[in-house]
Amino acid sequence: KDANAALLSNFEVFQLLTDLKQQRKESGKNKQSSGQQNLNTIMYETLKYISKTPCRYQSPETVRDFLMTMKGHKLTK
Repeated sequence: KDANAALLSNFEVFQLLTDLKQQRKESGKNKQSSGQQNLNTIMYETLKYISKTPCRYQSPETVRDFLMTMKGHKLTK
């Protein structure tokens, strides 16, 4: 499968950004370029928004169960 053609759920985006935030916190890098600061702002604003949605309370198991349940309906993107 083409890795660039997949769609991400809000849960996956939330998990990815949370993990990246934790990695950056642990690395402790203080010097950042303006491009890096812009990326940090986008990550912050996205996390701020998405944290207010139900995906914050989901788990990989619930997402997997949902997808398995919906598989029988043969929905398209």
